[in-house]
Amino acid sequence: MQFRRKFGRKKESKPTKGLFLILLLVVAVILWYKMEGILDSLF
Repeated sequence: MQFRRKFGRKKESKPTKGLFLILLLVVAVILWYKMEGILDSLF
C-alpha cells in the first residue's frame, strides 16, 4: 500500500515538475536575450 501510494504521488508530481522545468527554461531564455540586450546597450 505504501509503495503504491509513493508511486501514485510520483506520477502526480511528474507533470508539475515538467511544467516547472519548462517555465524555468522559458525564464532562462528570456533572461539570456535580456542579457544580450543589456550588453549591447553597454557596448
